[in-house]
Amino acid sequence: MTKANPNLIAVGDNCLDAYLNKGFLAVGGNALNVAVQWRRHGLNARYFGALGADAEADIMLAAIEEAGLDRRDVEIRPGASAVTLLTDDAGERRFLLESLGVGEDYVPSDDRYAALRQADWVHLGTNSSATLVRRLVADGVPFSIDVSTRHFDLSLEGVPLVFASGPDDPAEPVEPLIARFRAAGARHVVVTCGKRGSFYDDGAGTVEAGSVPVAVVDTCGAGDSFIATFITARFFSDLPGKAALDRAAERASQTCTHLGGFPQPVRAIPQWLLAKYDAVIRSTQRAGT
Repeated sequence: MTKANPNLIAVGDNCLDAYLNKGFLAVGGNALNVAVQWRRHGLNARYFGALGADAEADIMLAAIEEAGLDRRDVEIRPGASAVTLLTDDAGERRFLLESLGVGEDYVPSDDRYAALRQADWVHLGTNSSATLVRRLVADGVPFSIDVSTRHFDLSLEGVPLVFASGPDDPAEPVEPLIARFRAAGARHVVVTCGKRGSFYDDGAGTVEAGSVPVAVVDTCGAGDSFIATFITARFFSDLPGKAALDRAAERASQTCTHLGGFPQPVRAIPQWLLAKYDAVIRSTQRAGT
């Protein structure tokens, strides 16, 4: 269908990324990045997720508000906010710690779930709740889910659209992976394969598109930009599959040209955060990672 300004909601993961070797913080997470990308392009977007009652949440909420999203859509729950410690080498990231915090297996409150049922499209980020997936399927909500970090951990029966990572080696066929997702019950499947490009299967056939070469600053969030763009291009602008892949690849390449999953002020890592994770940092240094 064609719809100029659909009601879009991204649900799930957020994180505070601390780039230890570069000394700065970036706010991100698959679901949050998708919502921000929608908002940056003038779309009616919301983000539902959870944060702890801590100083990390203060940084996250400020960035969420700066991006044009409503901080009141974010739930504050007992526990810790998600934090990732990583290093970056020429745009390639190495993760030292991924703490999912209170956002792990997040299921929105009843009032927020009611909003999901009215949405034109919902996107679920990585590490999504199996319970939430089944509820959305049962209620007939149009939605997608990113399963890049765990392809078949969740039941995909009846899921309208699955995004997944695939092999970047051209010699390795993508079709068997797509077939597995289809056999698992996914109706539409998008597989992204880095520089190799991307593939889309709608049940009637598979199309593919190349990537867009660019001078990489940071790959963080490129896949999320791809997801946000593909959804709107394919399902709300009625672009054919190949054209939707091409547009998504272009937006993903643009994201690689700046730090973080979306343009944001560079924040220095505060000393209190380094002190909080001092034991983790020291242990990884001793291990030579």
